[in-house]
Amino acid sequence: MDTNDIFWKLTRGVRFGGKVRQGYSKSSDGVPSKLLLSPGSTIEATQEESSKKRKLSTSSDEDEEQDCTVKQSRKAAKAGKQPPSVVDPLTATEQLRKQHRLHVQGSDVPAPAATFDELSGRLGVRTQIVDNLRAAGYFEPTPVQMQAVPVMLERRELLACAPTGSGKTAAYLVPVLQHLREPRNAGCRALILAPSRELARQIALEASRLATGTGLRVRCLDKAKRAADGTPRPVSQKYDLLVSTPNRLIYLLDAEPPLVSLRTVEWLVVDESDKLFEAGERGFREQLGRIYSACDSAQVRRALFSATFAHDVDQWCRLNLDNVVTVSVGQKNTASDVVEQELVFVGSESGKLYAFRNIMQKGLTTPCIIFVQTKERAKELFRELIYDGVMVDVIHADRTQLQRDNVVKAFRAGRVWVLICTELMGRGIDFKGVNLVINYDMPPSTTSYIHRIGRTGRAGRPGKAVSFFTTKDVPNMRQIAHLVKNSGCEVPDYLLQVPRKSKKDRRELAVHPIRRETIDTTPKYDRDRIARIKALKKAQDKQKPSSTENGGQGGGVVTVKQKKKGKKLKGSVKVGMKKSKIGKKGKAKVIGSGSMSADGKCSGKSKKGNRLKANKTAKVTD
Repeated sequence: MDTNDIFWKLTRGVRFGGKVRQGYSKSSDGVPSKLLLSPGSTIEATQEESSKKRKLSTSSDEDEEQDCTVKQSRKAAKAGKQPPSVVDPLTATEQLRKQHRLHVQGSDVPAPAATFDELSGRLGVRTQIVDNLRAAGYFEPTPVQMQAVPVMLERRELLACAPTGSGKTAAYLVPVLQHLREPRNAGCRALILAPSRELARQIALEASRLATGTGLRVRCLDKAKRAADGTPRPVSQKYDLLVSTPNRLIYLLDAEPPLVSLRTVEWLVVDESDKLFEAGERGFREQLGRIYSACDSAQVRRALFSATFAHDVDQWCRLNLDNVVTVSVGQKNTASDVVEQELVFVGSESGKLYAFRNIMQKGLTTPCIIFVQTKERAKELFRELIYDGVMVDVIHADRTQLQRDNVVKAFRAGRVWVLICTELMGRGIDFKGVNLVINYDMPPSTTSYIHRIGRTGRAGRPGKAVSFFTTKDVPNMRQIAHLVKNSGCEVPDYLLQVPRKSKKDRRELAVHPIRRETIDTTPKYDRDRIARIKALKKAQDKQKPSSTENGGQGGGVVTVKQKKKGKKLKGSVKVGMKKSKIGKKGKAKVIGSGSMSADGKCSGKSKKGNRLKANKTAKVTD
């Protein structure tokens, strides 16, 4: 084998352009005749030598034939034909991932599962869980389920990013339920964290549906139950999967002694991981770190899911997780393709109300969700729309948990058509059938925008998102405008040419949003008058006498003192609309209006009442 043959083998399959590189000279047939190795030495390559047949060894011939066979099989697979003989084992997996826009990073990543039959067959998922998936409305695995379920079934730690409404909840519930297998009274064996109570309850409901017939018990951690002396009770150990918010779990872990143990946790799943990793008052990074440390079992595995990709989460996973696999569906940090997006310029804050009422006149496609910036603006918009003939309600952090649950149930049942909410409902909540999302106030970041409009277009259904922006919003519209354009929707050209904001300015905007004018259309004179009346009533309540003695009547806290032992105290104490009488023989007794505890406080519920010794003070509270 001479140098020409070596050159031929090294450059096999390489196509040279029309330009001749330095050191080559072409003959009339276009064959290189001289190759310069150094200024003093040359190798002659004649036209006859270049046209000779190259004699290759038997092994090289076999390699070439195998390469040709693999190329033919790949071409046949792309053309939809069956390959003639040898099939590349990676071809089917690569094509399936390419078809569903699956991107994976990691070593020895298992092949995706394209059908439910493959889940129950090749991967060994129990038939009952697969049947529950079909009953929940899944006809075939979604892209994130195709790849995330096999990865978690091999007990690999995972970071997954998939668009809103793509079935991420079922993607981690199926392998977790498969690993738990049977119920045990050993406490929490799987822990799922969510940023809000509404999302936690939704996950617990979905987990209960998928666990039907398996015997596994799911619990959503709510308020801690208290004993008779008022101290909180420890959390029962008779459950297998626990769903909670970080703050509620930290409250139980900080108790003395701790009211819940996480030492038996086998799976720690963090939903909306980018939100939980946020630092500061709005994030849960500190709480998440303490929960992570409390899950100190040697068998614990971790999985993080979100609809938006955060670089700090990715870096943390690469440093702290064992042989982590990263799975993403489609392009990262993009809006859903099935949502039609529209940006509407309204000029000023007053133009937003006119724009929304204009949409109502044209025909409002309900159910509809309206996002505003603060809870005060949510209250103001609710007062404006409540008399417009639309069944509207509002949900924000100032409402009690019972009120928020009732609003969510009414919206799901169709008794509420338009739901006004803040960023509280912007993540994870799955309202099936939402046709329209209106960003009454522009979100401060593209991440918030993606999660907001993700409340529509769930599970492949079409939806629409309309965003109102004013002149104050224009300097911050560049990123959102590009995101909308990349989704295939129309965007004004001047928004694409807005100067780019620095990272520092974008973070500042996320912490301190734009100050906006009030939505309330009540005249300023009337608003000031109402504010003065409220302030006057509040001041009067503070100056109101708090107690009267010897059975006198009064509101608030009334103290009845024993004057002389063995004497009867006469009189009654009015508490609200009920009365309390004073018993005999120096004992204070509350009848009909409530029970009295050892410290003398009336609860106002029991009709029997408890007696209090003569040497103590009876307090009756409303």
